[in-house]
Amino acid sequence: MIRARIATAGAGLLALLALAVDPVAAQTSLNDELITGLNLELLYVAVVITVIVEAVLIYTVVRYKDNDEPKPTQENRRLEITWTVTTAVILLFVGAAAYQVLGVQAIGGVTAASNPNAVEPATTYDFPGAVGPSQAEDDETVEVEVIAQKYYWTYNYPEHRVNGSVVSATSTAGEPLVIPKNRPVYFHVASVDWLHAFHVPDLGLKQDAFPEKYNTIKTVAYEEGTYQLYCAEYCGVGHSAMLGKVKVVSQEEYQQWLDKQKSEMKSESSS
Repeated sequence: MIRARIATAGAGLLALLALAVDPVAAQTSLNDELITGLNLELLYVAVVITVIVEAVLIYTVVRYKDNDEPKPTQENRRLEITWTVTTAVILLFVGAAAYQVLGVQAIGGVTAASNPNAVEPATTYDFPGAVGPSQAEDDETVEVEVIAQKYYWTYNYPEHRVNGSVVSATSTAGEPLVIPKNRPVYFHVASVDWLHAFHVPDLGLKQDAFPEKYNTIKTVAYEEGTYQLYCAEYCGVGHSAMLGKVKVVSQEEYQQWLDKQKSEMKSESSS
């Protein structure tokens, strides 16, 4: 009777926890989707293990609570082999699941993957490390150079120029980093002084900004909106104020924004 009650309670708890962790909100980006998916897979496994362990613990306490003459545990090789193999299987699952996600360019980083068939990256500095998109996705890809500096962000769009000058925006002017949704975006992240870190939590983006060295990361944003950008590496007295915004817009609005930037640059150059 006791075993049946414990099993029923454990099954009920497992069902409730599974419902509680079921994703209900749409993911904001490819990165967020991959990270959330991995976290949920590991959480489901952890829930099952927790329920089993707690069920065994409760059963043992109830079963032997009135035992006045406890005896030493006898050697049980079958049990020892079982929990050793079970632990190995769990670790293999966690490793395989994590590797599948970390191996994706959007998570592991384009620079780490280093595509030999990539086109020349669009950058303004002669720093090493940047990797351009593959030839197959070059026409669809947007490349943005993200430059960190005490204590603000500069967003360059090297593919778009007016009289040799690059379309650019800065966080000091309250200007956001604008990208279109549903298109691959390559961020070439670097610093011109010391260590910083490009971090947009709601889009699942995080990359160190090394001095005079690019790290290229990739994303595909799914949801329009404005997302908070932080510096995630303590970089001095102005660290807490080194904030910015990433604005995800439709393709039409993105093109309108580019046209407006170019028009203003032409007006300034002609005046």
